[in-house]
Amino acid sequence: MTSSSSFRDQLAAGRRAMAHLVHVWHERNSWSHKVLPALAECLNIGRVHSSQISNLRNGKLVSPSPEVFFALGKVNQALSRGLKNIEGQISSVHPDLYRSLQESAIAVEGNNGNPLSAGDFFEIFVGLASLPSSFDWFIEEAEASILSAALADYLCKGRSWRMCREQVMAAYPVSKKQRRERFEAVMAGLKDYTAEELDGELLDLHAANKLLNTNNLQGADAFLENLRQRGLLLKDQEKLEIIFSD
Repeated sequence: MTSSSSFRDQLAAGRRAMAHLVHVWHERNSWSHKVLPALAECLNIGRVHSSQISNLRNGKLVSPSPEVFFALGKVNQALSRGLKNIEGQISSVHPDLYRSLQESAIAVEGNNGNPLSAGDFFEIFVGLASLPSSFDWFIEEAEASILSAALADYLCKGRSWRMCREQVMAAYPVSKKQRRERFEAVMAGLKDYTAEELDGELLDLHAANKLLNTNNLQGADAFLENLRQRGLLLKDQEKLEIIFSD
């Protein structure tokens, strides 16, 4: 591999990592692309457009300006200090934004527990730094359906949804109605998560698993791998059932 192709590969990997981070950040908070730009404007800490956020999330923004990273870092650090510290600047000026942040305003933290700064976001984007461990996974669309089935089997420990519903719903740490309804539908086998939805849900699903399986306190990445293994077992069982039913 030439130095030129290696350099381009690093930048491409960085863009993909940044796209993943921005996507998971939005999914975890159930934000639209308008939230971060509106918050940056309210706090007067840089200008970033919703189209730029969308293109970052899709890996299509090749050369964002320094102001984009500055705004992301400052907004993230403001969120990490808590909504109470900024509510006076946004509640009256932008009540819709304030209501959205009241529902969820989770900042992105590094492995050291500190919120990512503008420099941290930039280093991830150009491939000089790895994603924080709590974001360092990629779920493909092709595996989303079997992971959804494996999740229900895993959290219910093989029991029917009727038998475990109350316990599992109590363990799921999300309060937002839309996400709770979606989670319940997946657990009941009425729908599957998409890969994008699973990316955003994984940390909360992992938190639910820790409450339900207190003797199995692995990290989120190991939890995902266990789901993949459970999914393979379910597929094998399904094949056997088809064979014996013929």
